[in-house]
Amino acid sequence: MTDDPGDSDAGNGSPRDGSAGDGSPRDGSERGTAAQEGISLDRFHEALEAEERPLATASEVARRLGTTQATARDALAALVDRGDVDRLDVESDPVVFYPTDWGRLATRERVVTFPKRREIVVDRPTQFTRARLSQFAYLVDTTGTDPGTRGYLYRIRQEDVWAAPFEDDDALIASLRSVLPRRYEHLEDWIRDQWRRANRFRLYTHEDDYVVLQAASESLMGNVADQHLDAEHLRAPISETEAWVNAEAVADVKRALYDAGYPVQDDRDLDTGDPVDIDLTTELRPYQESWVETFLDRRSGVYVGPPGSGKTVAAIATIAAVGGETLILVPSRELAEQWREELLAHSTVDPADIGLYHGGRKEIRPVTIATYQIAGMDRHRSLFDSRKWGLICFDEAHHISAPVYSRTAELQSKHRLGLSATPVRETGSEEEIYTLIGQPIGADWDELFEAGFVQEPEVEIRYVPWRDELAQNEYASADGRERRRLAAENPAKIEEIRYLLAAHRDKKALVFVEYLDHGAAIADALDAPFISGETPHHERAALFRRFRDDSDASPTDRGRDNDSDRSNDSNRDDLDTLVVSRVGDEGIDLPNAELAIVASGLGGSRRQGSQRAGRTMRPSGSALVYVLATRGSSEEEFAQRQMRHLARKGVRVRETNVAE
Repeated sequence: MTDDPGDSDAGNGSPRDGSAGDGSPRDGSERGTAAQEGISLDRFHEALEAEERPLATASEVARRLGTTQATARDALAALVDRGDVDRLDVESDPVVFYPTDWGRLATRERVVTFPKRREIVVDRPTQFTRARLSQFAYLVDTTGTDPGTRGYLYRIRQEDVWAAPFEDDDALIASLRSVLPRRYEHLEDWIRDQWRRANRFRLYTHEDDYVVLQAASESLMGNVADQHLDAEHLRAPISETEAWVNAEAVADVKRALYDAGYPVQDDRDLDTGDPVDIDLTTELRPYQESWVETFLDRRSGVYVGPPGSGKTVAAIATIAAVGGETLILVPSRELAEQWREELLAHSTVDPADIGLYHGGRKEIRPVTIATYQIAGMDRHRSLFDSRKWGLICFDEAHHISAPVYSRTAELQSKHRLGLSATPVRETGSEEEIYTLIGQPIGADWDELFEAGFVQEPEVEIRYVPWRDELAQNEYASADGRERRRLAAENPAKIEEIRYLLAAHRDKKALVFVEYLDHGAAIADALDAPFISGETPHHERAALFRRFRDDSDASPTDRGRDNDSDRSNDSNRDDLDTLVVSRVGDEGIDLPNAELAIVASGLGGSRRQGSQRAGRTMRPSGSALVYVLATRGSSEEEFAQRQMRHLARKGVRVRETNVAE
């Protein structure tokens, strides 16, 4: 039996069996046997992959292929005679062998499995391999730059197995075996166990209209449910495998059992509410069609994809397919208005059937768009609870695990859909998002880039020096939050922003800031509008609209002139630069933003970094993101941490030291 390539050390492997120092047999008597048993060139490649080295000794090949060293030594000699393998005498290992065709080895797909960690590393994966792995594994990280030359790290998690699109565990295992170099019994056993866990508990509606939790066996009800659920969750037992669930505790039951490793299948008979007369008028891309089909089969899930991948259009297609009364929850009034515009642009819905429910308007319609805060308030909650929603759509779904928004997750509906580019919070509570809404449904970001559906951004971290001695001394004498603020407001950043805008004068740009004073200073220096939480909603909406609408002007017409008059006058038509505070990090669709400059705010979350980079991810045009970090400050670490998160999604990241 061969050793585990992912979970054992390679070892030195120098000849120890009495072979000649140069690795050749002491006589030629075994050459014929070796030719008969043979080791093909492909098998030799497998041994090199297991060793994770481009060359190997005969003893290493023998150990990796499960044969004797004499057989391996003679088979390698036969490959040398054929010209497929070369040999080299070196000091540390008396003889090493390597493929003659180095180019073939360098461009060949290599799959290395770490079964105990449930990780798979793939160099130069084919489209087939990536497509198969995306069905049951999570893309953790990528290395390399150019498409087709990257290395990929996948991890198989519980939730990936639970959500895998297969009829049974045999089909899942068959897909796994189609990409791995050999079978791994321990890994396959774990996957089968996780698959069984995903079908052990279910919720259904009793004929007397109350909710029942059903376990697949008596032991599961006694050993799992009874240990993780209490009287607040379960009202009374019905049988050895069933219990009456408190109606208000359904979400808590699902969360508790999920945390115990048993996702609950929700088969409750919920109404779809009043019918909604709506048809999609936009043609879906193939992956969007796959999203919708998967969702309709599961009745719940989270569409995961980068900005520009068409999550909103896919959601509108889902609304049309469900055909029931729909509630759309959003984090801001701006996004509510934007959703209304998207519905009218991509469907046949009657404008009178769309209602807005937020601080300014209180309308309930067949399609109602509300903010999370309003829907979670006690005085509005009863109204939303009383509706029979056919579908609830949670836009920017990562908000759902925040305490102020989590109450909206308790609203009941037959279908639950989440949308998010980055379904992760710094608390690591993405599992809670999937528990409250549904399992992830989405495409590999890198796959979307290569298919041309989304323009891959180029991210560059630019380390800006201190040029103002007074500012540098003030930073050196400060501590804590004050040091962070002073690094963010390094005066040299304004000069760097001017340089970048001049270098890309034909591109529409967003400049992101964290501190209001810093934003105001940059806006004043650039003579550009500054949008923050203090900007009135109507003025904010007008500025975003001008920025979006000014896409027909030629590069010459939109060229930047630092000496020209560029005031905040909302009546002006041309607007190619906006300075934006945190309010612009998410939920605002700026499809023609071609350049993003992150001037400050590097202490934020990974999600925030993805959102800001995502402002330039669109189906066409260039996509550039510059992150400014003050050299020698904590901003360096923050910038690198955020950009590593983007690199794991396949985004290219480079670093530049700005001259003194």
